Amino acid sequence: MSTEASTPRADVGASRVRNRSIALVVAVLAAVVVWLIATVAGAPLTVDQGAGPQDVTVLAVIVTSALAALLGWGLLAVLERVSARATTIWTGIAVAVLALSLVPASLVDAAAGTTVALVLMHLAVGTVVILGFRRAGARRG
Repeated sequence: MSTEASTPRADVGASRVRNRSIALVVAVLAAVVVWLIATVAGAPLTVDQGAGPQDVTVLAVIVTSALAALLGWGLLAVLERVSARATTIWTGIAVAVLALSLVPASLVDAAAGTTVALVLMHLAVGTVVILGFRRAGARRG
């Protein structure tokens, strides 16, 4: 039986991973909740990006929001290795990416309800990821 104590640095790292994983799951769930509300409200979740109409499925919402959060997490992890101001730099980049993501979401050829739902999904995922990842990285070991 080993009585090896974990190091404070390892505890901080494990805590970060746990907290960021939770933020990722909450971000995906937030997007799914918006999708569900839009669907129940009767918004036709169909968009046309030039290749013909495509349905915005719950699977697409889950995969896209998870990938966006994972990309954000990856960038933050890289920045944490190279900068003492990683969280601040990452937050600026994340807010800019969120703002830029609203442009195509608001300009897509779709019904008004669909456009509102898409913008709300972007805002929900972006807000949860930004606040959740910042909180997870607030304490440095």
